[in-house]
Amino acid sequence: MHVVAAPNDLDIARLGLAVSRRVGNAVVRNRVKRRIREIFRRNRAALPVADLVVIPFASFAQLDFAAMRTELLRLAERAAASVAKTSKPRES
Repeated sequence: MHVVAAPNDLDIARLGLAVSRRVGNAVVRNRVKRRIREIFRRNRAALPVADLVVIPFASFAQLDFAAMRTELLRLAERAAASVAKTSKPRES
């Protein structure tokens, strides 16, 4: 899975999904999207304040919910940390 983060000026994290046909047929892709949205919804407070775009690989569809959650949160933190290093501080 690949997670891309971009800074936002809001007080909440936002989610974008890009699930290609390589992940599986429509049923599998929709299941993956539903699970990612649910993980995001349940863990929004723990996620960094950024715009996150999640791009799952085909192997991600084979994971169980707990493994998906662990992987998504780990990658979201890493992506947000890299954005925080490269973004400019806001001017007041």
